[in-house]
Amino acid sequence: MNSKKSIEALVRLIDDPDDQIFEHVRDQLMSHGSEAIPFLESSWEHEDYGLIFQSRIEDLIHDIQFEIIKDSLKSWINSSDKRLIDGAIIISQYQYPNLDEQVIHSKIQEIRKDIWLEINPAQTAFEKVKIFNKIFYGKYKFSGNSKEYHLPENSYIYKVLEMHRGNPLTLSVVYSIIAQSLDMPIYGVNLPNHFVLAYIDEHQSNSSAEVKNQHGILFYINAFSKGGIFDEKEIDVFLKGLNKEKNREYYQPCSNSAIIIRMLTNLIASFQQAGNAKKVNELKELRDLFGLTL
Repeated sequence: MNSKKSIEALVRLIDDPDDQIFEHVRDQLMSHGSEAIPFLESSWEHEDYGLIFQSRIEDLIHDIQFEIIKDSLKSWINSSDKRLIDGAIIISQYQYPNLDEQVIHSKIQEIRKDIWLEINPAQTAFEKVKIFNKIFYGKYKFSGNSKEYHLPENSYIYKVLEMHRGNPLTLSVVYSIIAQSLDMPIYGVNLPNHFVLAYIDEHQSNSSAEVKNQHGILFYINAFSKGGIFDEKEIDVFLKGLNKEKNREYYQPCSNSAIIIRMLTNLIASFQQAGNAKKVNELKELRDLFGLTL
């Protein structure tokens, strides 16, 4: 009760013209964290103290939510498993703080179930991917958003599952999350200027093939191009076109941390193009939590 009264009293002081008083009020409300948000939202909706009051409340709500995202991402970084879906959801919550996580999980489970009904252990990796693609791109009509490639929405798993289109990274994230839940060893490969998937050769089934993959991969998958299958020779050509050396990292699966960093980097580029300096700075702050200089 005391906390409630304290927050209500602080909210009434938000429109104080004295900047020093407002800064003190702001710091106190920030210290209450998510507990303060319902009171701020209610005052924004019902009180009519003018534009400064509303603007300050909007900024406060955003700043509190941003601190929550930072804390969530720090916890994810320090966790032992670093589940990809959890990291991707945190990035979506940066833009959509009130999103229902269960909606994401339910949509993934729906797609997973439809694929699960058609695959079985007797099928080859290629046959499983063919079925996966038929449902993922055929029934659910996922596609690469080439017309609006730089839209920020392409980088949020929440919106990609809603729109059924996205960029190479986020489509690969959705694809691999579903595939791994079906015991299909499909993981992301962090190419420069692109992102693809690799089907791991768990049973060394390509050991008798005439052309052997030196990186333990059966084949690669282009999630942005309807799940097209290709081999490492195409990566060779791709890298040559970019004048890039053939580093192992361009042929082997990357970590989930690398995927989330890439997701943040894509968003930074999107908001730079849109001229939104505040979001660029915030996203760089999130990326810096990984302790990397990129």
